[in-house]
Amino acid sequence: MDLVEIAPQAKPPVCKIIDFGKFKYEQQKREKIQRKNQIVSVLKEIRFHPNTDVHDFEFKTKHAINFLEEGNKVKATVMFKGREMAYTGQGKDLLNRFIERTEEIAKVETPIKLEGRNMSVILVPISKKGKKQKK
Repeated sequence: MDLVEIAPQAKPPVCKIIDFGKFKYEQQKREKIQRKNQIVSVLKEIRFHPNTDVHDFEFKTKHAINFLEEGNKVKATVMFKGREMAYTGQGKDLLNRFIERTEEIAKVETPIKLEGRNMSVILVPISKKGKKQKK
């Protein structure tokens, strides 16, 4: 049996007389369960161009909705090439349309911003756990 300090912050500090090996084992077991129940968030990226067609936009939006339902974050990016930089307004309109299509299941984490030749927005699912949980 050992004298083990349980809560050193408390006034007065709390100590117990217990088997130290058993105490360490139970502590490791609790930490393992906490790590097991922890949800890992993955960032998925969907890429567009400013002149992306309607069908392609709908197809990629469906994929983004599936990612959000699984509980992943989604980064929607509009990539500009060459003279397309003159049409950043089209890219912003495209991202706003994307946000509108996913607003039932996602909220905007970072607003639309232009970084070099890419304009992006990050969406997070509204519910903490997705509808389709992976086992």
